[in-house]
Amino acid sequence: MTKPKPSSDKVASPGASAQIPLFGNHVPQHVGEASPMVPDKQFSQYVVYVDESGDHSLESIDPQYPVFVLAFCVFNKRYYATHVVPALESFKFKHFGHDVVVLHETDIRKERGSFRFSSRPHKEAFLDELTGIIEANNFILIASVIDKARLRDRSENPYHLALGFCLETLHELMQEKHQDDLPTHVVVECRGKKEDAELELEFRRVCAGENRFGTPLPFEVVFADKKTNSSGLQLADLVARPIGLSVVRPAQDNRAFEVLKRKFFCIGGRRNVGEGFDGWGLKIHPEPESERPR
Repeated sequence: MTKPKPSSDKVASPGASAQIPLFGNHVPQHVGEASPMVPDKQFSQYVVYVDESGDHSLESIDPQYPVFVLAFCVFNKRYYATHVVPALESFKFKHFGHDVVVLHETDIRKERGSFRFSSRPHKEAFLDELTGIIEANNFILIASVIDKARLRDRSENPYHLALGFCLETLHELMQEKHQDDLPTHVVVECRGKKEDAELELEFRRVCAGENRFGTPLPFEVVFADKKTNSSGLQLADLVARPIGLSVVRPAQDNRAFEVLKRKFFCIGGRRNVGEGFDGWGLKIHPEPESERPR
């Protein structure tokens, strides 16, 4: 009797010459493809990563940096997974030999921990390459700068003011992208039990309808541990301080901000990229005397 031929899709044994398939007989779907078990339009196509620069206290204001900055980095999920994450991972492998290191702007600037550079040229080359990654990858930037020294109402919370503006502008962006009827996740770093509870309460208040549109906003807040190795959170951390410096020291050379200008959400769409962002993708409060309200 003729023995049946082995099935061509049979998983190889450990002793066979072929390697064991990484996923067994299951072929993974392409990134971004919806599973038949998951509704095609369960969530929006975008995800938002948030970070801050400066502190939101009004009791002690640093004269060298008297602002609080909140930055929203908005990514298309498929582009983020296929371009942004690989770019940052490759950067880490090149410079550190592994991808466990978390890129923190303060640690890089002060050369702490993993960021001890052998020389000034070494640090500048590192920063230039990192700036190049930010310039080459697509995301949309929404930010608010609160000038704490000029804030007239001392009962206002700078973080809450900035959050309200950013969420309202994010809603306008999602309307432009025709994603405003779907939930969009907004990822923020944990800051402490009390602070997180206050932030979540304010977030839900704004999204419940207490905004300038007077309508519910379909956003969901996600809290991430500070040690989370998220590419999106790291990019948000890297962009926040250059935005603040552009306001505090406008005459100072700021290459990072020159790159970020072309990332801001702006009036006029792509035709006005790099120019029409004041009062739109970038909100300064209180408004400079020369800036008219929207």
